[in-house]
Amino acid sequence: MTERWVIHLPVTAPDLLRARIFARTAARVLARLSAHVEPGGVTVSAEDEQGVRHWVFCDRPLPDGGGRCALPVEHTSACTRRTPRPRPR
Repeated sequence: MTERWVIHLPVTAPDLLRARIFARTAARVLARLSAHVEPGGVTVSAEDEQGVRHWVFCDRPLPDGGGRCALPVEHTSACTRRTPRPRPR
């Protein structure tokens, strides 16, 4: 098996909600650039409590065996592999 390395890129945000939003956005953009990005594994932590991590994506296995949920961790809708597109204003 090929050796893999994980990149830890500290980026700050003023609170957990905005940290999750930024992490989701960054993961989705990077995933479009490279097949090696694993958005489901993205977590955020407080600067002084980096051992306490908070998940960003739900990442539950989908019942049909077709991948994992791509929605935010605390979503209330049914799990899906695609994120809903924002409605035009």
